[in-house]
Amino acid sequence: MAWVKAFHIIFVVSWFAGLFYLPRLFVNHAQVEDTTTRARLALMERKLLRFMTPLAVLAVAFGAWTWSYYGFASGPGWRWMHAKLTLVLLLIGYHGWCWKLHADFARGHNTRSHVWYRVFNELPVLALFAIVILVVVKPF
Repeated sequence: MAWVKAFHIIFVVSWFAGLFYLPRLFVNHAQVEDTTTRARLALMERKLLRFMTPLAVLAVAFGAWTWSYYGFASGPGWRWMHAKLTLVLLLIGYHGWCWKLHADFARGHNTRSHVWYRVFNELPVLALFAIVILVVVKPF
């Protein structure tokens, strides 16, 4: 089981690296005007999404494996896990939203400012803080 947990952590860290960097590309993409740079950023975004999506799938798969090992624990002592799983579902939604935002950029239909993307970029950071605290401290 230690190997499964180790792979879960490795894939989570790798997925988060993508979740941290992709919105930074969006910030830059929202600021540039020339078509060559926009095309280059769209290519970088697409390649990063194609790289980080399997990492997300593997992170979730190894996490589900770990969770199933403990018998899909429920009850009062496991409320922290339910909160963590809620945050994971929100991160999966965030990842999907990134695909949509990339598609908007690729079609030239972005309607958001670089400031909006700077705020959007902080959401995975907040999720990471909350998830680590939930897993380590288990506050409820």
